[in-house]
Amino acid sequence: MQFVSTRGGSDPVSFFDAFANGLAPDGGLYVPKNLPLLPSDLLIEDALPYPALAWDILGLFDSDHNPDHLVEIVDKSYGDFSDTMSAPLIQLEDNLFVLELFHGPTLSFKDFGLQLIGNLFEEQIERTGQTINVLGATSGDTGSAAIHGLAGKKGVNAFVIYPEGRISKLQERQMTCTGASNIFPIPIKGSFDDAQAIVKELMGDLETKEQLRLSAINSINIVRVLAQAIYYVHAFMQLPPENRDDVNFIVPTGNFGNIFAGWLVHQMGLPVDQFAVATNQNDILYRLFTSGTYEPEKVHPSHAPSMDIQVASNFERFLYYHNEKNADATLAQMAEFISNGSIAIPNFNASNFTATHSSDEDILKNIRAVKETYDYVVDPHTACGFQDLNLSKTNIVLATAHAAKFPDVIKHAIGEVPKEESLEALKKKKQVNYPVEASAEAVKEFVTKNSA
Repeated sequence: MQFVSTRGGSDPVSFFDAFANGLAPDGGLYVPKNLPLLPSDLLIEDALPYPALAWDILGLFDSDHNPDHLVEIVDKSYGDFSDTMSAPLIQLEDNLFVLELFHGPTLSFKDFGLQLIGNLFEEQIERTGQTINVLGATSGDTGSAAIHGLAGKKGVNAFVIYPEGRISKLQERQMTCTGASNIFPIPIKGSFDDAQAIVKELMGDLETKEQLRLSAINSINIVRVLAQAIYYVHAFMQLPPENRDDVNFIVPTGNFGNIFAGWLVHQMGLPVDQFAVATNQNDILYRLFTSGTYEPEKVHPSHAPSMDIQVASNFERFLYYHNEKNADATLAQMAEFISNGSIAIPNFNASNFTATHSSDEDILKNIRAVKETYDYVVDPHTACGFQDLNLSKTNIVLATAHAAKFPDVIKHAIGEVPKEESLEALKKKKQVNYPVEASAEAVKEFVTKNSA
């Protein structure tokens, strides 16, 4: 399998190189040159164990690893999830299901991509003999999942930039209480978009990238997306046969990576009727899918902080496919966006998509309603997925994080404080972080001084 850039200015690369590079040399994002079809028997079998399914699907894209070695990496990545299904599908009523993606070590859906990526980085270091410095931006869960996957690993230092005061206190503790000497959580003044822009600037500077041996953990790394595509198939395989027609996935999303992973596997043959883009009050994706215009506005802090994003990186990948893999058209549109701050997309086809947006009051209302109706507690991001549901079809809402990560919002909504053992233990630990000025130059200087 080869991977190409959405902007067309870089040579095709292998799985190993697409993973190691993160961002393509021309500033584009890697996508598979050709999408394979899902094996037909996957869609009629009962649900496979998650590692077995992961091996089947990753093997369609990864022709570089020995299959037996890939089995070892996959088993190591998903072996410590707390549920035997890894991503269990919970039925709330006849046509309503919740896909629980919070049974990994840091209690969020990001574990599915980042535990795998952590082990792939370790394998890369062993294979090449070169140390690496992993750079990422987080609005909360990406950072904690990446840090867990990399803490204590030899030959790699992890630098994770996050917006100070704009993530939950427990999300911050998951990043700053590891005690690992190779982990560098970096708070900056600003928003997640500011943090993400720093990462993109440094990753796009080829001299800096090579000099500092930088690799990416954000969903600009195509392996993150491929790993997340797996649980959509896993969810479908867990559905009762009578619920396998007219399936809708409702996906809380800010950076478009999670829902793009589902759309990608739909293009590979997963029978999905529609994807619902569930946003909070920072609703650039809602506005895109209802108007055809992609135009960021100011970020407003919300009850769902991991979705406080106005520049959705993975939208470029979707744009590439919308342009029928015309890299020149995608490059021109991204240049227009960079120049003008917005783009109107001609003939925008959103037939596979619907969209909703939720205010902070909507989030509280949805948490209360789910608790009262189903005796089930959802986190603030998942609550966005319950906005304006159409229960005439089978709906699968992706539960993106454990409610205990957001105790203040949950208490405000229903008067309860959810708890989880690993999070409670963090409250007793010392926090360590490394504040840096919100500029690419300042972060580069810090990484240079503390590189692996």
